[in-house]
Amino acid sequence: MTTPQVSFEFFPPQNLEASFRLWDTVQTLAPLDPRFVSVTYGAGGTTRDLTRDAVATLHKSSGLNVAAHLTCVNASKEETLKIANDFAAAGVSELVALRGDPPKGASGFVAHPDGFANSVELIEALSATGDFTIRVGAYPEKHPESSDMQADIAWLKRKIDAGATEALTQFFFEPESFLRFRDACADAGIKAPIVPGILPIENWKGVRSFAKRCGTTVPAWLEDAFAKAERDNREDLLATAVCTELCSDLMDEGVDALHFYTLNRPELTRDVCHALGVTPQVRLENVA
Repeated sequence: MTTPQVSFEFFPPQNLEASFRLWDTVQTLAPLDPRFVSVTYGAGGTTRDLTRDAVATLHKSSGLNVAAHLTCVNASKEETLKIANDFAAAGVSELVALRGDPPKGASGFVAHPDGFANSVELIEALSATGDFTIRVGAYPEKHPESSDMQADIAWLKRKIDAGATEALTQFFFEPESFLRFRDACADAGIKAPIVPGILPIENWKGVRSFAKRCGTTVPAWLEDAFAKAERDNREDLLATAVCTELCSDLMDEGVDALHFYTLNRPELTRDVCHALGVTPQVRLENVA
């Protein structure tokens, strides 16, 4: 089993304390030599400016390959492409292009009157600039708004055909969820790499609630395991073992890249990477 390539997702900080936490996260994980790190948008595009600032700062001071999230929510086409152009001018050439979640309280996504109607339109426009490497989201279990898995796969193919070069999946808890999806995508003619998204379980109750909102299946065995671990005060040990086993099983099936959703809490992600043989390679230098 070869050592996987890794990448990490961060949240943009919304206050001074969160800024320190983000930088601590970067310092902890940068030595693992990630392929790239990405910085998210909040629901409804609420952290658009914070994302832009965090991306620019990380790109300038960390030495990492930084990818910025970009969504269609609450912005015109002109505004969205202006943000993309600002990223390009700052030397950021990688984007994660998403439709984006609707604002809190909204019943569903509604396109801006002058905005992109969906992620495919956004990807086409970004691809036409020739300035970016574009990654997109994928759903190994049915997207909550989708009619079925085949519709999800067909939509992913449209995004790849529009100019995306790689897909990052929603998190899942069992390897079979990803492997079935990967095989179905290959059968549909999707040749772009599909990288599994991995969510280390820092807080079981929070992750379980998040999973239900995202349509991610929560297996009964995992519920039982964390209930027992909570009684024995062994949640961290279980979380590390569960995540490491999931990644190892994926690697046994030929997966060679993993994308970790860190939630800006890096210790568990670091421990899992170490268990998989991903050890420090570089030091973070020239810290601003």
